[in-house]
Amino acid sequence: MPLIIGLGLSAACGFRVFVPLLAMSLAAQTGHLELAESFHWVATPMAATALGIATFFEVAGYYVPWVDNMLDAAATPAAVIAGTFITASVIPEMTPLLKWSIAAILGGGSAGVIQGATVITRAASAFTTGGLGNPVVSAGETGGSILISLLAVLLPVVALGLLLFVFFWAGRKILRRLRKTGQNNPGTP
Repeated sequence: MPLIIGLGLSAACGFRVFVPLLAMSLAAQTGHLELAESFHWVATPMAATALGIATFFEVAGYYVPWVDNMLDAAATPAAVIAGTFITASVIPEMTPLLKWSIAAILGGGSAGVIQGATVITRAASAFTTGGLGNPVVSAGETGGSILISLLAVLLPVVALGLLLFVFFWAGRKILRRLRKTGQNNPGTP
């Protein structure tokens, strides 16, 4: 179950980096989530306050047209790092190599897939609406991050089902984009 929770929270990082980190901190403080021993500092009021402030500024920045596209440049590697961190924080104690390998592949990978789909969606919105539709996309992403974070902590199996659907959808979207790019550049392998 900890791995499913970690995967859910990590995937939510693909929508918003700090929302699932804040959810993890609050859930750990209220006893709804058990963190690995070396990550107990995340369950402190100081960590929750810092994550709350970071969440506010991240969410607000995504509502400013064109600033949201710039945030995506930083959010992509940050989402992968946060996804890796979250998964490692909920996996029970095991050898560091195994723990961090699982965290990087599953946690970082799930965050990266979702983040990749959001980048493509935002770019399409910016291109078709001149950036004016991006606040609607941002609201959906923020809502998705909140929903998946809550489900991951409270109903992990439901979150897993939702994530499988989202991964399938995101994977198809990314593959379509790659195929389209390949068709536009026939000389590239």
